[in-house]
Amino acid sequence: MILKNCKSGTMLVAVAAMAMAPAMMQASQLSGDARSSIPKDVQQIIVVDYKAMQNSPAAMQLKDRVLPPELKRLETALKTSGLQVDQDVETLAFAAYKAPSTAADGGTSAAKSTAAAPSGAGTRIIGVAQGQFQTASILAKFAKDKVKPVKIRNNDVYPMGSAGMSVAFLNQTTMVFGDKEAVRNALDARDGLIPNFLQNSDMMNSMVSVDSKAVWSLLDQHGTQTMMKSVLGDASQLADYDTVKTRMKDAKYTMDFANGVKFQMSVDMSDTMTASMAATLMKGVEMMKKSSGSPIEKSAMDETTIDSNSGVLSVGYSSSDSQFASLLGSPLFQSVVK
Repeated sequence: MILKNCKSGTMLVAVAAMAMAPAMMQASQLSGDARSSIPKDVQQIIVVDYKAMQNSPAAMQLKDRVLPPELKRLETALKTSGLQVDQDVETLAFAAYKAPSTAADGGTSAAKSTAAAPSGAGTRIIGVAQGQFQTASILAKFAKDKVKPVKIRNNDVYPMGSAGMSVAFLNQTTMVFGDKEAVRNALDARDGLIPNFLQNSDMMNSMVSVDSKAVWSLLDQHGTQTMMKSVLGDASQLADYDTVKTRMKDAKYTMDFANGVKFQMSVDMSDTMTASMAATLMKGVEMMKKSSGSPIEKSAMDETTIDSNSGVLSVGYSSSDSQFASLLGSPLFQSVVK
């Protein structure tokens, strides 16, 4: 189940999380410092075990196919900054959030915030990395290369190469990176000058059920609507979808590659009837795809389960590694992630 890219300024790509899925299962949990550095109004957050990703050729192949430009730009900047990313980073998170209307520390206007957004009006992406960073040697290299930081209160913000990206260390185990305004927002959030993710009670409550997984993602209502429209394709033009759309609340998913490929997603609806209607729409799409698909695509549909219960739409997919590898090159997969 895939989200559209950030071109519209709304979402990351859910498959990016699959691209970063590890070969072995370890919990991908965010520390208190990491959570506090993410602004409150998150549209989607993806958290992955970055170190284990390096040991999964299938995950790296998938990442190369579908990672959207915004995330590629962040990852490239991080790797070319002189940081030992592959060695030091353990957990990596990307959050797409609604830019605050005003920024503390300088009174940046809403218009300026919107203009600075990397993708779409009023939406930014912040990256958060956790690990055991050799901060002393990193700062020494910055000094040797004459990379001068910009001061934001007591925080040093360092430019990363020529891509316009910046990085700031919150402590020895946590850093934030992204466009200058995104990093400023992260520091404002961490320092309590604007609301942060810890104050987003809906997502904090949802996170409890998924953050023990190696790969997990949360989406707000708008992000859920965008995702479902992409998943349903032409079926989203039906009158029934308009009814379903207004009653979507939020969504979450987990992914693991520990024993084959397993994907689980749940979408919270306002009532049981709406969840059942959404399941019916998705099953109709599945039947259409199955009737025109190749053998490998039909097999993928056979391994997909769609159900609803107590106001929640549930979607599951599982397959062997070899089946999933074959699916990567199929027309169905390409049409979904385009």
